[in-house]
Amino acid sequence: MNSLTPANGARTAAPSGNALAGLLAKAVALMSRLPHSLTALVGRFAIAGVFWKSGQTKIEGLQIDLVEGTFQLGLPRLSESAVDLFRDEYQLPLLAPELGATLAALGEHALPLLILLGLGTRFAALGLLVMTAVIQLLVYPGAWPTHGVWAAVLLWLMALGPGVVSLDHWLARRRG
Repeated sequence: MNSLTPANGARTAAPSGNALAGLLAKAVALMSRLPHSLTALVGRFAIAGVFWKSGQTKIEGLQIDLVEGTFQLGLPRLSESAVDLFRDEYQLPLLAPELGATLAALGEHALPLLILLGLGTRFAALGLLVMTAVIQLLVYPGAWPTHGVWAAVLLWLMALGPGVVSLDHWLARRRG
């Protein structure tokens, strides 16, 4: 018996090119019905999580991890290890390590929060795209596959917006 012969011994025809093309067309049509708002929401949560987790490594006193369910609510302060990282590893030109670490920690908390809420999404995504470009060009040039994925999600949010599950959408509807 071959792969086209069922257990009862009857021969079946291999799918024709037309049948396969029809199946592929139906699959593509089904995928094209994915709502932008769903994919935008998934993209917003994913990219916000990447930057939020990085920001959490730069501060002490305020630690929030929804996945692990850990909360430490206190006055946030820049960690010494973040300043050391900017001084010893990142070594950004024209930027003092203390200022670089502070700006990164602020950006990696405020911008992901805005993206999660869908508030000023396009501009928050632009801010994270600039941060991604700095990381790619000046800090980790060999990490382009990872940064490319980040850039793709951020560019997509900038071009198409956050979808209907967002404060941007709610505010736009209120304005008429």
